[in-house]
Amino acid sequence: MREGSLDAPIRHPVAWQEPDFFDEAQLDAELRRVFDICHGCRRCFNLCDSFPRLFDLIDESSSGELDTVDSKDFKPVVDACTLCDMCFLTKCPYVPPHEFNLDFPHLMLRYRAVEFQKGQISKKDQQLTETDRNGKIVGVFAPSANWANSEKNKFTRPVMEAATGISKEAALPRFAGTSLTLQAKQEPLFAEESAPAYGRRAVLYATCFGNYNNPEIGRAAQEVLTRNGVEVEVVYPACCGMPQLEHGNIEKVAQRAKKVAAELEPWIAAGYDVIGLIPSCSLMLKFEWPLLVPDDLSVKKLSKATFDISEYIVGIAKKEGLAEGLAPLEGGVTAHIACHARAQNMGQKAAEMLRLIPETAVSVIDRCSGHGGSWGIMKANFEVALKVGKPVARQAVKAANQHIASECPLAADHILQSMQRLDSDAPLPNKTTHPVELLALAYRTGDELRAAAEAEAAAEAAKLEADQQAAEQ
Repeated sequence: MREGSLDAPIRHPVAWQEPDFFDEAQLDAELRRVFDICHGCRRCFNLCDSFPRLFDLIDESSSGELDTVDSKDFKPVVDACTLCDMCFLTKCPYVPPHEFNLDFPHLMLRYRAVEFQKGQISKKDQQLTETDRNGKIVGVFAPSANWANSEKNKFTRPVMEAATGISKEAALPRFAGTSLTLQAKQEPLFAEESAPAYGRRAVLYATCFGNYNNPEIGRAAQEVLTRNGVEVEVVYPACCGMPQLEHGNIEKVAQRAKKVAAELEPWIAAGYDVIGLIPSCSLMLKFEWPLLVPDDLSVKKLSKATFDISEYIVGIAKKEGLAEGLAPLEGGVTAHIACHARAQNMGQKAAEMLRLIPETAVSVIDRCSGHGGSWGIMKANFEVALKVGKPVARQAVKAANQHIASECPLAADHILQSMQRLDSDAPLPNKTTHPVELLALAYRTGDELRAAAEAEAAAEAAKLEADQQAAEQ
């Protein structure tokens, strides 16, 4: 037996349809097997709060070993896991194909699936995961909802905290009055026929966040892609199911995977690539869905056809070259690489894409923001989330760039909140962006500069002509 594996990690399908998956005695035995290996290794001590909780639990037991830890005390360890996959992909030496066969995130998922099956996930938490329904309803009242959701609102947020458990201090995503799919229909953008990548065709999977909360990300992606000759169709069959996965509702996620994959299959058959706007959603389509429904051919096809937005644009730059017209961005950019972007094992594509903008300094932070999806906004976790993300906030303040960008918009807002809490007199940006928004901004800035130069040249030519006419007279 080797101490650690030098082979590339592989993941086995999640056996949630097998009866033993929900057997509590077998689950406890597997938890103890894995936790004991983690106790002896401890390489993940500086990742999410699951590992400090686990190690403290063992160290404070009567024997200092796992054998004197009560199984009921495992729950806080499970609850702290955000399913970021960083332990599996970047730290653990015992993941498959190593014979220890550790997959800590999927073991935490199994624990939550058992909880869900037993009815231990509250109705309140389940309702919060219904992002499509919530987005459609709340979008109708977006201005009022955004007023009520603001962390600066001292009237509504304490009430919300009491009712939902969401911290009154956590920044929450705003809602859009008009969805991305509707905006794309009302104001279509067309591929530039003279652009280098003309002939490419892609479906932009809007994602629940991009559709209902921040359509500007999708519109920016459309701008950049069509500018580079890509025919873009914005499609949104349903949410990817990541919110349900966090709570162990695997069956619903599997149903969602089959539905979305079936609706996107005709596009793929017609030669369209599929592009995800948010890394968590791209991760689901690429990697998680095939592990939940490994025998579904439509899901397999979708997995192979899916790209993250930054990954796709970098691919254009390398193969065909980007369309000209990018202008430098003043003040520089701090680019945070989101955990679910890292989990796609594609490299720092957001940073690669931003470095395509000429004469623009790009500082990269490759560390967890501490947000962890819905985990970081809950009252019970918010302060811990800020603590986990504090090193990122310090790096961002030190970089002192004008723009803060992350492919995960929730992580970006959490970083900005963490920066605001630091004892620093450094000037801070007043908002965060998605990297593709900055690329679109660089193109728009270039257009404005060219238009201004052309107007100046035209004015100079007109003045010269007028001077000549005056001289002739």
